[in-house]
Amino acid sequence: MAISVVMPALEMAQENGKLLAWRKKEGESVSKGEPLLEIETDKAVVEVEAPGDGILAGITAEVGAVIPVGETIAWLVAPGEKPPAKAATVAPVARGTSAAQAGAVAAPAQAKPAAVAGAAAQISPKARRLAKELGVDIAQIRGSGPDGTITSEDVQAVANAKGAAAPAVAGAATAVQEPLSQLARLMAARMTQSWTSVPHFFLVKNVDAGALIAAQKKLSQGSAAGTAPTITDLLIKVIARVLEKHSRMNASWNGDGIRLNTDINISVAMAVKDGVVGAVIPNANKQPIAALSALRRELTERARAGRLRPADISGGTFTLSNLGMYKVDAFTAIITPPQCAILAVGAIADAVVPVDGKPGIRPMMTMTLSSDHRVVDGARAAEFLGELAGAIREPEKWL
Repeated sequence: MAISVVMPALEMAQENGKLLAWRKKEGESVSKGEPLLEIETDKAVVEVEAPGDGILAGITAEVGAVIPVGETIAWLVAPGEKPPAKAATVAPVARGTSAAQAGAVAAPAQAKPAAVAGAAAQISPKARRLAKELGVDIAQIRGSGPDGTITSEDVQAVANAKGAAAPAVAGAATAVQEPLSQLARLMAARMTQSWTSVPHFFLVKNVDAGALIAAQKKLSQGSAAGTAPTITDLLIKVIARVLEKHSRMNASWNGDGIRLNTDINISVAMAVKDGVVGAVIPNANKQPIAALSALRRELTERARAGRLRPADISGGTFTLSNLGMYKVDAFTAIITPPQCAILAVGAIADAVVPVDGKPGIRPMMTMTLSSDHRVVDGARAAEFLGELAGAIREPEKWL
């Protein structure tokens, strides 16, 4: 029996995915779990695995296409089996093939009425929010989604066009409109939504990182080059362990109330070409530091290569963003919904501080905790941050 290959939904708010590449060609055999295609979402470029065994057939999506979530884009069939009739009648247009040539090899699908700008078109909630934020009149948008539904990409395209067509002002400097990838556009929309809808509050704590540095050096002894645990690895582990005692900081806001997550999955903010992705360390509180470190390195390599898988970016319950390697003293981070908190960590730098009642020089680190006030109050967040600071001063008790 044929198995459908669909555009997957990696998060609740996702409407579409951009097809970047097929890892297999039509007619090739595919095994379940084998990388089948690459897609781009608002979080990352990810590899999608084959849902079963079979021969790839009936591909209907061309590379570069933006496809609604849930739409069938190919089939996996048994030897000698044909894909379902509906899929078999629609052939993707190859690059360099004219529309007339395409019509000669593809049976025409039943035409749908074109979307009309200004009509009472359907619009997704996400697109409506984005239109409001960008000041775009939805009556002027032609929807490209199913049945003419206006998507967030349609809204962003109109906003970009407005910016590019803005009249020049005498004496003003000229500017060039930089095209954005889907990842960059949707990350901007996602962060705007978080900043404008989540009631953030912030707590700042300076902590002596001397013991953390010593623990990292001790764990690194005898490690092969490139395999030693980093300060980030130790922070992931310590944060996860402290979250065991502060379950509300590991909770999520689901629109109607608070969801207490049973697993502690630390999402680590990683810089990639067009933005930032959150790669997830599952059950970080239970993983040995060596295994945790190895997984974090693997995720970093896959993120930089654009080879993250859906599971790599799903299920995060708390985020760590460490910019210490960029010599940033301190910064404030924006929460990634539905998580309720993110910890921003700056560089470790020597500072003059009181030591046993006298001035002394210690390696200090600034932590800034952003929290969702719908889920936690100031007292709860302060208790968590205080205990985390204590754990960093005595990390070996928590590692």
